[in-house]
Amino acid sequence: MALKRMAIEIGMGTDIRGADYTKAAVRALRDALWHNSLNVADAVGLPTDSMVVEVLIGVPKPDLVDKAEVLKVLPHGTGTVKVFEGGLEIFNDAGTGSTVLAHAAAIVRLDIK
Repeated sequence: MALKRMAIEIGMGTDIRGADYTKAAVRALRDALWHNSLNVADAVGLPTDSMVVEVLIGVPKPDLVDKAEVLKVLPHGTGTVKVFEGGLEIFNDAGTGSTVLAHAAAIVRLDIK
């Protein structure tokens, strides 16, 4: 298999009040994917489910992201999720709650010879 990078989609997602890292990560991936319509698989005669997608998520506390939930966002193909330290967490004045910002990149590959 000779996987070739065909597209990189990027997005940002937040959880304004709940500090839910998974929710922010899911929203970031949706932001990346829902602003695009990839026709590249069709253009080279492959089914859309032949896409292999590497999802990269950046949040301040990577261990708090449920990778399986993030992966459910992918509408086509197969994928993997890797979570790294990044993003941003903004605490309220009382220090009792926060807003979480997650960043996502979806790297789309196809088996092109």
